[in-house]
Amino acid sequence: MRASLYETVMLLCFGAAWPFSILRSWRARTSQGKSVIFLLVILVGYAAGILNKLSQGLHRDPVLALYALNALMVATDTALFFRNRQLDRTSGRAARPGCPEADPTKKP
Repeated sequence: MRASLYETVMLLCFGAAWPFSILRSWRARTSQGKSVIFLLVILVGYAAGILNKLSQGLHRDPVLALYALNALMVATDTALFFRNRQLDRTSGRAARPGCPEADPTKKP
């Protein structure tokens, strides 16, 4: 019981950060400052958590829903990364990373 409680708290804490990351990705419209490798590693971790619950026969464990929700949010942020990378390529920002005009968050 305690392990499930601690796992729930952990997933709630991690899950609280993803909406802010998604919103930032949506508004920034650039992939700069994001790591797709990091997002994919996190996604694999959530998938492993889901598979662990299912392999133990814990199909009705509420923690499973938290894993799925967090995985969905990470997948959304990952999809936004690829959208933003495409926007970077079409606007020319990706060709010159580090230049002030390549980063829309920096003032000229």
